Amino acid sequence: MRTTTHSSRPLYVSVIAALFAVVLWAGAPLLVDIASSVPPFQLTTIALLSGALAALPMSIRKRRGRGDQVVHVPISLKWKLAIYGLVPALILGAIGGYLTGVGMAPTAEAALITYTWPVMFIVISQWLFHRRIPLPVLCGALIAFSGAAVLLSPDAGSAGFSHYLTGYALALMAGCCWAVYSWICQAAPIAIAPVMPGLFLLAAVGAAFADVLSGGAFGLPSGLALVAGVALGVGPYGLAMVAWDLALRNGPAALVGSLAYGVPVLAAAFLVIAGVAAPDWRLPLAALLVVAGSVVASIKRSEIA
Repeated sequence: MRTTTHSSRPLYVSVIAALFAVVLWAGAPLLVDIASSVPPFQLTTIALLSGALAALPMSIRKRRGRGDQVVHVPISLKWKLAIYGLVPALILGAIGGYLTGVGMAPTAEAALITYTWPVMFIVISQWLFHRRIPLPVLCGALIAFSGAAVLLSPDAGSAGFSHYLTGYALALMAGCCWAVYSWICQAAPIAIAPVMPGLFLLAAVGAAFADVLSGGAFGLPSGLALVAGVALGVGPYGLAMVAWDLALRNGPAALVGSLAYGVPVLAAAFLVIAGVAAPDWRLPLAALLVVAGSVVASIKRSEIA
């Protein structure tokens, strides 16, 4: 059980925050495609540093607001390790894994595989809170993952599929990291948003170290690629993550979590409109299957809020 209590903020504040995060996340694949010339770990470093700067004003505001609180929740060593050790690793795994994955596989397919994370979040929450996974959750997981199967099955027997397999695996790993990160945001005894800039900086150090080990050159990209990298950090991996933490902690988990299921549909639409992805019938079908599976999986989730 979560040890903290919801704030007195109106419900619409949490809904607006969640929708804000969803729209920003949906734009991430397009920004990644624009910055595709930048090595993945270098792009991850730029995005994380930009995200830290974007989250800093909100963090300062929340820290100042702590003076009005009369209840202070003690933090156990377990949660300190989870927040300051595991969360930066999850952020690095989610962003670095995704950016590396889309560099090794088609952007649209890799993005939709990553966006199966809402149903993973539901499975993790059900298991850790109740030590069981209800049938709707299992059915929802199968439906959601069938969306990825729709995209990948025509190429499964081809040489192209084996060439993209590592990229798809990294995209799936990124989705797992997002799911665990979201659960920690929901279950942690303190809000993650006030310490978000520091967590981003820790993850950025890891990304820079990985870039050096992979043979990356020092220096910044130029032109539109740099703008896209900074925008990626400020929006999807900065403001969106702060908004998502606020929404998870101050609104009903079932309602807030269900809003994330619109990410793959919006992402697919953005990619098609921008001409990055072809208007293939499989893309909207796969996106809708991911959303439908996540909705089915959330049927029994209201008790977790």
